[in-house]
Amino acid sequence: MLELADIRKSYRLGPVEVEVLKGIDLRVDAGDLMSIMGPSGSGKSTLMNILGLLGRPTSGSYRLGGRDVSTMSDRELSAFRNEHIGFVFQSFNLLGHLTALENVALPLTYRGMGRRQAGRRAEEILEKVAMGDRLDHRPDQLSGGQKQRVAIARALAGTPSVVLADEPTGALDSNTADEVMQLLIRLNRDEGVAVVIITHDPVVSLLCRRQSLIRDGMLLDGSAEMAESGAP
Repeated sequence: MLELADIRKSYRLGPVEVEVLKGIDLRVDAGDLMSIMGPSGSGKSTLMNILGLLGRPTSGSYRLGGRDVSTMSDRELSAFRNEHIGFVFQSFNLLGHLTALENVALPLTYRGMGRRQAGRRAEEILEKVAMGDRLDHRPDQLSGGQKQRVAIARALAGTPSVVLADEPTGALDSNTADEVMQLLIRLNRDEGVAVVIITHDPVVSLLCRRQSLIRDGMLLDGSAEMAESGAP
C-alpha cells in the first residue's frame, strides 16, 4: 500500500552536503498501526514530510496505492495527497474562524464534493470521535483534547489510504493523550485505515502494533531497540 525503497535525502549547507535520510526502506500495509520513534535531529520530520508528499527525496522510490509518486508534478502530488493522506498534527492546525464541522468539511470541498454532502460526511465522522455535540464550536471554544478529536475527524473524513500523525499527543496532558491514542487505535480497527504515528514518546510507540526507530537517518526495528533499553 505504501512502500519506500532506499529513500535518501540530502541538504546543501554552503559547501557541505548533509545527508539526513540514509537509505530508508519501509512498507506500510492497509490497516497497519505503527510508530516511528526518534529524538530531535534523527530525521523523523524529514521522513514525515516525504511520507506526506510534502517534500521529495533526493533519491529512492516511493509507491503509494500502487502509484510511483516520484514522477508526479507538484499539482498532481497535491491532488493525490488530498485523496490518499490524512494528517494529524501536534498543534492541531485547525482554522480558527471555522467551526468544527466546517474544519472537517473543508478538505472534502477541495476534492469537489458538494457542500451539503461534505457537511453530512463531516457530521458523521465527528459523531464517531464523540464530537457530535460540538459541531458549531470554533477551536477557541474547545479543549486541547477536543481540538485533536476534530483534527482526527478531518484526517479521516476523506477515507484516506493512510493517516500520518505527527506527535499527536505532544501538546496534551497524560490523561488526554491516552484518550487520543485509544481513539486512534479504535478508529484504526473500526475504519481499517493505516495509521503511522511519528513520536518521541516510548509509551505512545508501544501502544502500536509495529514499532520502528529512526536514528541518524536510518530506520531500525524499534521493538528490539526499546526492549534492549528497558523502555516501559
